[in-house]
Amino acid sequence: MSTGGAPPRGPGRGSGPAREAGGGGDAGWRFARALVDEWARLGLTDAALAPGSRSAPLALALAEHPGVRVHVHLDERSASFFALGLARAAGRPAAVLCTSGTAAANLHPAVLEAFHGRVPLLVLTADRPPELRDSGANQTVDQTRLYGAAVRWSADLGPPRPGPGAAAVWRGLAARAWAQALGRPAGPVHLNLPFDEPLVPGSLDAPPPPGRPRGRPWTVTAGTGRPPTRRQAEAVAEAVAGARRGLVVAGWGADTAPGALAAFTAATGWPVLADPISDLRTEGSVSTYDALLRVTAFAAAHRPDLVLRLGGPPTGRALGAWLGADVPQVLVDPDGAWADPPRAAALRVPADPSPLLREVAELAGPPCPPGWPAAWAAAERAARRAIDELVDGWEEPFEGRAARDVAAALPDGATLLVGSSGPVRDLEAFARPRSGLRHLANRGVSGIDGFVATTLGVAAAASGPVAALMGDLTFLHDASTVLGAARRDGGAALVVLDNDGGGIFSSLPQAGLPRHFETLFGTPHDLDLGAVAEAAGLPWRRVAKAAELPAALGEALAAGGTRVLLVPGDRAANVRRHREVQQAVAAALGP
Repeated sequence: MSTGGAPPRGPGRGSGPAREAGGGGDAGWRFARALVDEWARLGLTDAALAPGSRSAPLALALAEHPGVRVHVHLDERSASFFALGLARAAGRPAAVLCTSGTAAANLHPAVLEAFHGRVPLLVLTADRPPELRDSGANQTVDQTRLYGAAVRWSADLGPPRPGPGAAAVWRGLAARAWAQALGRPAGPVHLNLPFDEPLVPGSLDAPPPPGRPRGRPWTVTAGTGRPPTRRQAEAVAEAVAGARRGLVVAGWGADTAPGALAAFTAATGWPVLADPISDLRTEGSVSTYDALLRVTAFAAAHRPDLVLRLGGPPTGRALGAWLGADVPQVLVDPDGAWADPPRAAALRVPADPSPLLREVAELAGPPCPPGWPAAWAAAERAARRAIDELVDGWEEPFEGRAARDVAAALPDGATLLVGSSGPVRDLEAFARPRSGLRHLANRGVSGIDGFVATTLGVAAAASGPVAALMGDLTFLHDASTVLGAARRDGGAALVVLDNDGGGIFSSLPQAGLPRHFETLFGTPHDLDLGAVAEAAGLPWRRVAKAAELPAALGEALAAGGTRVLLVPGDRAANVRRHREVQQAVAAALGP
């Protein structure tokens, strides 16, 4: 597996059975059928693609396989983020296929998100034969290593050639790509697949090259987990025993069973500060830490001796800034990643966190002094009451309340996707503790692109209701997906915070600029988002009163399909209300 630098290209072009005498047409068809059949044996159920000629052999092979659903999109970026959503929801690879040229470049944003977000993805780019590269041939670029180091592995065998042993090469390639995508860490795998003409086989009825008997995969990779060693558990237990004031901080990708965390906190007494997208903000955790840590006196008086970090960095700046290198930290990551921007970790533990926490709980000594968790619990009650009483008194929609109410209103078994920029920060700052709700977000590189496509991909794979919370620019940025959403199976409730621009910039230093702020940062779009939804054939509703949002969300989910709820707002007023909330929390904590 390659995790840095130029990834290996796999078996080279120009040698072996893949280059024996043969040609296009049926050769490409047999090769494509071998790949798809092997992936289906390994667990592939879904593939997204955009139309193209050079990708015809693989597109036909995917469409012909009875175990694979094909989701056709008009543009490659939508297809790739849809596949990302499928894979993120299912926890196994989905495939995205495109033709050659600029089509392959349009997959790059989703490839980056999959790489940094640790999402298994099969990225399949069809290509012209190698001899046409650098020749001025139409729609031909050098697609080998197109995504650089942002893939776990890549390969290009050249045009498929039948011959003795070809089936083993082809199926072995498929098995390796699948294993590499699921490896630790998971991520995208790129197969660049040149096809000779003719691209369409003489018959679609020819069976794929033979595989293992009884439908078994060609190669199965076992044992990808990282169970903790006794030495790792003892090292963490020793660090925990030396801390009288400890905290657990959980971010995206925490990958921890709530029961394991509960066993650890029962043994240690440590408070839990959990971002909702960690799926660990359950009853008893501290949900108001963003506001609490903005109160200078509270933040100074509650410095911990040790922090146990699970998953990626926290979303908000307050907690991230508070956890500087002067705070000893233990970083637990099942993939052994260095998810530590300030380089603050004193101890790294590359192990699965759930068994580790359970073992540390058994080794832990006496819990921390009771006054420590009691102080955090009291602050949580005071801040929670101050926040809820204040925002519940506002009749007009407020983005923080919308985030809180959407997360609270969704039924158990639902999935909430939360967009980057303001929405994910508001969810962190305002959502109450709860269980039974799965949170997903594109936090690998935190872009707003492809968010609607990701949501619909998740909806195509999820077993329960799906809702998404996003800003208006995020909605418009993925307008090509919005325009095709009504034709997708399943669907989601899309809650759009419509403040006519990039609301997050109103809370950043750029807002103080005397000139250029609106043009360069606020970027008002002056568009009627209801008309956009209507043009896409999507039912929509404007939610003008804050208290109406939970019921409107429930109705949208009950009606099924994709529906749009527009929550109007004002960027300047939103900033003022955030400040009022902070002032209320500070007052509730007292001097």
